[in-house]
Amino acid sequence: MPLSEHEQRLFEQIERSLAEDPKFASAVRATDPRFHARRRIVIAAVLFLAGIALLIYGAFRKTVPMGVAGFVVMLGAAVFAVQSYRQGQNRDLRVVGGTASRRVRPRRLSVVDRLEERWRRRPEGNG
Repeated sequence: MPLSEHEQRLFEQIERSLAEDPKFASAVRATDPRFHARRRIVIAAVLFLAGIALLIYGAFRKTVPMGVAGFVVMLGAAVFAVQSYRQGQNRDLRVVGGTASRRVRPRRLSVVDRLEERWRRRPEGNG
């Protein structure tokens, strides 16, 4: 159910007053999943660079297991970064200080959901 104009204005006013409170904003920002996703991406980048260094060191020392370990670290860091990026791009996440008037596009329904919706809306005539 959409909010009325008056409710939207009240909601925006409450949101602005909460965003102006630095203690509240820092507390919410510390629990913001996007903040944690960004931090995990940075950690993954550092691990990726460490994997490259390990790979190169293993190649210079002609130590195959060390080179393989470097490659495995790089691969794991890349997977970790992609997962963190996807978590950070979740549409359900909100930012402190954002505006309530911004509309979020509705999620596209899957094929099965669309078929079920069509089935529910079909005419109930028996012949």
